[in-house]
Amino acid sequence: MICKLKPKGIEELNATNILPQTPFWGRIKKDQGFIPTAFELTVSRNLLQGDAESLSKEGEDLLVLIRYINHDTCYAYVPYGPKLEPDFENQGLFLEQISETIKPHLPTNCIFIRYDLIWQNQWSAEKEYFDQNGNWIGPPQSNTQEFRVNYKTYNWNLKKSSSDILPKNTFFLDLTRSEEDLMSNMRYNTRYNVRKALKNGIQVREYGLEQIGSWYTLYRDTALRHGMPLQDESYFSSILKNQDNHKRGVTIKMLMAEKDGEILASMFLVLSGQRATYLYGASSSGRGNMVASYALQWESIRVAKQWGCTEYDMFGSAPNLNPNHPLHGVHIYKKGFGGDLFHRMGCWDYPYQHELYNQFRFQELNMMN
Repeated sequence: MICKLKPKGIEELNATNILPQTPFWGRIKKDQGFIPTAFELTVSRNLLQGDAESLSKEGEDLLVLIRYINHDTCYAYVPYGPKLEPDFENQGLFLEQISETIKPHLPTNCIFIRYDLIWQNQWSAEKEYFDQNGNWIGPPQSNTQEFRVNYKTYNWNLKKSSSDILPKNTFFLDLTRSEEDLMSNMRYNTRYNVRKALKNGIQVREYGLEQIGSWYTLYRDTALRHGMPLQDESYFSSILKNQDNHKRGVTIKMLMAEKDGEILASMFLVLSGQRATYLYGASSSGRGNMVASYALQWESIRVAKQWGCTEYDMFGSAPNLNPNHPLHGVHIYKKGFGGDLFHRMGCWDYPYQHELYNQFRFQELNMMN
């Protein structure tokens, strides 16, 4: 046995820190038109580590989402999975084995499978991909990435996706630190703004569906201000309605920073396993919203720590300090809280039907331009 899959129910997925690999995420995506499926994955340890004993095994659960492109074709998408992370030189072979093993369990008209890999980006571990100021300059061109990742594979079939879906770059905060350490580890301006907000009487409270309209007003204002694509209000209602409401599952906290009855900033804090995730944030365009967002983020960190989480995922930033990057301002804001920047591998495709895959890829590239 090198790789084995056993179908299981979505609600049978085990609790995990990886939010997009939870039953909650499957329910959310079902509401968006995906067909969620789940598997129990077991692999030989030597598929993960070249020097491991072949008889030993590792296992995990795997959430796979099916999305129809049209009536005749679909693709499979694995959000932030697989969770098992092989050695760099085994990553391609591992994905190839899973792709071939899962193929009989997918619709016959599935033209490719896309992995949104949570693994550390291979090129972020190499000094030559950092500039003299310590900023990561990013991975090489796609063909160079493909050459390395396909090393050791039999079919040489893995392709770097033309686009990425979930955030590739993020800041992680270590919540095992004391509140005093977390505060002292912030950049000076961030710490100053947190204290200023608290001194000015900004309070953070948790609300439920009764305030979803207030959240959406802030969110819509923020999205339009920054030229972001808009979700509708029902999507955010679905997030709150689909939470598990028990400690082993996913808990959502909609937090709002306010002063004198005016809501200045709000966010969705998601608690899954021992990880907290800053999933969505929004703020007003009026005065005071900036320091309010700092108070909101600090209270969110405190809530996550009290909940028992050991890490806090800021969920998205620019890969470096390039001022021209569209997420530069987000990067500066999140960096201020003192976390460690982590670079993921992003999306990789394994085509089953090459001609149809190439057509899809061409259409996807045209939509991006």
